[in-house]
Amino acid sequence: MRIDLHAHSSVSDGTEPPAEVVSRAAAAGLDVLALTDHDTVAGTAAAAAAVPPGFTLVPGMELSCLHEGAGVHLLAYLFDPDHPELAAELRRVRDDRTVRARTMVERLRELGLDVTWDRVRAIAGVADDAGRAAGNVVGRPHIARAIVEAGGASDVPDAFDRWIGTGRPGFVARYAIDALRAVRLVRAAGGVCAVAHPARGERGDGAAPTALIEEMAEAGLGGLEADHPSHDAEEAAYWRGVAKRLDLAVTGSSDDHGELTGHRLGCRTTAPEEYARLIEPATGAVPITTG
Repeated sequence: MRIDLHAHSSVSDGTEPPAEVVSRAAAAGLDVLALTDHDTVAGTAAAAAAVPPGFTLVPGMELSCLHEGAGVHLLAYLFDPDHPELAAELRRVRDDRTVRARTMVERLRELGLDVTWDRVRAIAGVADDAGRAAGNVVGRPHIARAIVEAGGASDVPDAFDRWIGTGRPGFVARYAIDALRAVRLVRAAGGVCAVAHPARGERGDGAAPTALIEEMAEAGLGGLEADHPSHDAEEAAYWRGVAKRLDLAVTGSSDDHGELTGHRLGCRTTAPEEYARLIEPATGAVPITTG
């Protein structure tokens, strides 16, 4: 069984619609895929409708968190999306993403780049405020693509390095949930969670502090994404060791964003026994399968 627990669609910062992500996953030989768009589950219904016989979709999201000012990403799975406190936090996070993105566009225009909010919104697939409110999110990769189109960078990584990475001239901070509180919220909503790419952090941030992972484990964290395309062998081994010491599941995932990451679904996978161990406590939702 081949299991990939981290992938994005065009509902957040991937390049393909949710249904196409599921189709590509099946074509890549995967048996289980978690759709983990940033701070939203808006793509779950469309992805579920595309699940082929014998395939399993795990509803999830990648939740934006902070710890002492640094970004930490939490992969949350099988939670109740209607849980009042979690749903309220997600609305706040998504709303602030939009405010932040508009502010960044204004700052970039002041810096001389011909980037417009209408173009960023179009790249993100958000037609209007109603579309945003439905759960779609605007992120920095959408702005980066607009920068490239405007001739301000050679590609998306270059746009981050020049303009919108942490500390760069177009960067604007945004609201995110405290990492420990996020774990507790997901667990209260019946979900389970794993820290995403702990050796990488967010763009411009370093690795997640091991002391923080220890606190998150005490709060209910279930796993660590040790096997990630951005981790080298030494980093993967280190985080596997941390997971073993803290009795956490070890996950492996592609963190696929479609064209932006070279269509790499299945390039890292999670062992079936680790997957079963991770999701066993979940009560908020169930994996979606057909046939």
